Amino acid sequence: MTTKKKNIDQSLVRDLANILNETDLTEIEVEQDDFRVRVSRATTAATQVVAAPAPAPVAPAPAPVTMTMNNEAPAPAPAAAASSAAEPSPMVGTAYLAPSPDSDPFVKVGQSVKEGQTILIIEAMKTMNQIPATKSGKITEILVEDGQPVEFGDPLVVIE
Repeated sequence: MTTKKKNIDQSLVRDLANILNETDLTEIEVEQDDFRVRVSRATTAATQVVAAPAPAPVAPAPAPVTMTMNNEAPAPAPAAAASSAAEPSPMVGTAYLAPSPDSDPFVKVGQSVKEGQTILIIEAMKTMNQIPATKSGKITEILVEDGQPVEFGDPLVVIE
């Protein structure tokens, strides 16, 4: 019985390592079908590569249940204002507020936006990804700076 080892695309690993250096990220991961490559920056500045089958999706943990002293249902916990109303980053990359350095930004504080309207772009693996607003409303805060590295789930802008 023989097992075939997948050849690791060294140019992909180099590209991922370059993205780490350019964006000051500590880790980046790419997954396609049953193949996953993760490149991370260790504290000793060494780069490690891990290739493994993609894990099965995990169901989210149920919300914690609490009871008051007299078994009355507790009041709902207050949500964090900025994080719950903020548009989260759908990916790891570099956020840009305008389509080019000499262009006006996609949105400004106080501006109204419609669902689906581009609010910024995130560059990931040399690809510019337009990030749309997930709801209509007014931009009350922009939480990232032009050229700032962002992680998955980082708050980008607040739309109310």
